[in-house]
Amino acid sequence: MKTKLALLTIPVFLLGAYFSVFNSEDPLLEARRNLRSIDGCVFMTVMGEQSSKDFGVYKTDENLQFSVRDGLFWLSKAQLPNGGYGAGSHNAQHIRDPHAVKADPATTAMVAMSFLRSGNTLEKGMYSQNLKKAMNFLLETVEASEDSPYITKVRGTQIQTKLGQNIDAVLTAQFFSNLLYRNLNATNKKRVERCLDICISKIENSIDTDGKMTGAGWAGVLQSGLAGSALEAAEAVGRDINEELYERSKNYQKGNYNEKDGSVKTADGAGVMLYAVSGSVRATAKDARKALEAINKAKKEGKLDKKAVVNVANLQQIGIDTDKAIELTTSYNVYQSAKKTAQREDVLNGFGNNGGEEFLSFLQTGESLVVNQDNDWKDWYDDMSGRILKIQNEDGSWNGHHCITSPVFCTATSLLLLTVENDIEFLSKIGE
Repeated sequence: MKTKLALLTIPVFLLGAYFSVFNSEDPLLEARRNLRSIDGCVFMTVMGEQSSKDFGVYKTDENLQFSVRDGLFWLSKAQLPNGGYGAGSHNAQHIRDPHAVKADPATTAMVAMSFLRSGNTLEKGMYSQNLKKAMNFLLETVEASEDSPYITKVRGTQIQTKLGQNIDAVLTAQFFSNLLYRNLNATNKKRVERCLDICISKIENSIDTDGKMTGAGWAGVLQSGLAGSALEAAEAVGRDINEELYERSKNYQKGNYNEKDGSVKTADGAGVMLYAVSGSVRATAKDARKALEAINKAKKEGKLDKKAVVNVANLQQIGIDTDKAIELTTSYNVYQSAKKTAQREDVLNGFGNNGGEEFLSFLQTGESLVVNQDNDWKDWYDDMSGRILKIQNEDGSWNGHHCITSPVFCTATSLLLLTVENDIEFLSKIGE
């Protein structure tokens, strides 16, 4: 089932063709041009102003391979001399040249994760050197930040302004956890673990009494949701986290969605349902999986009827205490309802056109389905990949049309979405 991104390891004799990826014979490029001429503005279709039903038809293995190839190549050329990547300033969003902005950790972490998820390691792969340089930039940045509440002195970035002041620590922590899951030599492992612990500390120090991350941006609910995911990932690779703060963070995200009537609290998400509901799905995925696994195990052992469903009474019957049974049942119900809401056309419309926040929300929903080991993930993946493939720029990049417009950040996030099935093993481990 796993897509093989064979074109990411192109033989030397094909490099000439590889570096001419934008010629008129490229099938994906031709397809994108044809779609634009037919649809007028594909962004209207992608973001729900026109129907996007059956988008999965556009997602083929060939399209996926060429799209990922082009995106990775574009990112490799966007790297700054210090190894980092930048999204640019919130006050100068018109600057789209990736070499005309300062490097920031949040954007660098997203790019590094996209290289990693696409099959590159620190030793192998076409982009191993890009990955290594990005890692070293992040390590050096974090190591210089211990006396600050943030991991970077670079302020006022698009990502910080839109998501939150500590989003750099959140996304860098996610990258370090992904890196630790792979095999690292002893020197790199020790250094990465230490820097991950620094990021965890800064994240936990930013969680308030309600479970939200302080210093929230325009769509602060996304920073909070991603922070919970970062803590889950860190715990999955053996790092210590504050369980009380982690639970507080989950409960905040879970509380944004009412599974009984489908209403969503959007005050912390710029009034956009997509941002809040994707966080609710992600925050409940792990516990929802635990609840279902417990019920299914009891059925196999003959402790419950084969038609038994997840509810408080059945969980109590198999020995789970009342408080935990209530918590697991609530998470299960929120997850099952919220995942459907998160995939509705009116919700996918987000802010009305695509920005980096939309891409991140799509990614959160997709990773949630994998964490939960949800059978619905494949349909979601095919349709969402079709959406993303269809709006790729001719140079291989993606960009937003509002708020987070950075082509570097949006390209990295899109590639993480397109290659999510390459991380099934790690995401499933997070859900254990």
